[in-house]
Amino acid sequence: MAVGLLSCSPSEEELLKAGMEKMDTESWNEAIEYFDRLLEVNPANAQALNAKGVALFQQEKYKEAIPVFTQAIESDSTIYKPWFNRANSNLELKNFKQAISDYNMANGLDPAQTDIYYNRGLALLGMEEYEDALLDFDAALQVNPNQALVYFNKGKAQIGNNDPAGAMESLTNAVNLDGKNGAAYYLLGVTRMSALGEKEEGCVDLKMALSLGHTEAKTWLEDFCK
Repeated sequence: MAVGLLSCSPSEEELLKAGMEKMDTESWNEAIEYFDRLLEVNPANAQALNAKGVALFQQEKYKEAIPVFTQAIESDSTIYKPWFNRANSNLELKNFKQAISDYNMANGLDPAQTDIYYNRGLALLGMEEYEDALLDFDAALQVNPNQALVYFNKGKAQIGNNDPAGAMESLTNAVNLDGKNGAAYYLLGVTRMSALGEKEEGCVDLKMALSLGHTEAKTWLEDFCK
């Protein structure tokens, strides 16, 4: 199809389809070429703008993606995707406040999109808004209770919220669901030792963390587990 498009005047729909096919094969730059051709014809095509932003995001070009998502929002502010995607770009850049604002808009437009809860929770965690982060992580777990990363970050929020017992439960769930999460074993070990005084069990967790490549565990092991 791509060859045929070069020799005629394709419609917006054809250009969008060709670009999306390139997205499916992770050919990001080729996808952008099609979206740019479409945008020359119709600069306000929100679908093409959002898709172009996603192609930039996938290449970790977060700063470049943000104004493209902004254009998509300006073209059609009623769909959640560009709000969500701009929020994700800001989250990657640690612009947590801007991310939360956009997640709120996305959530208002489509409350059924449960990925919003987890990602907004990460932004709230980044701002040390632990109680609000916990609400979002719990909302994500209500939809699917088998999410190791959600439990891991919930545990981090509970540690920040001075709830070591709750953190232990969440981190235990995290490692039960994903036995290769060295960072979760590390936090589990540190929490056991520092908050609950469980030295022997904590050392076991820290050894597991180190074996999984989490090198921060080494200092704790050398200082407290000899």
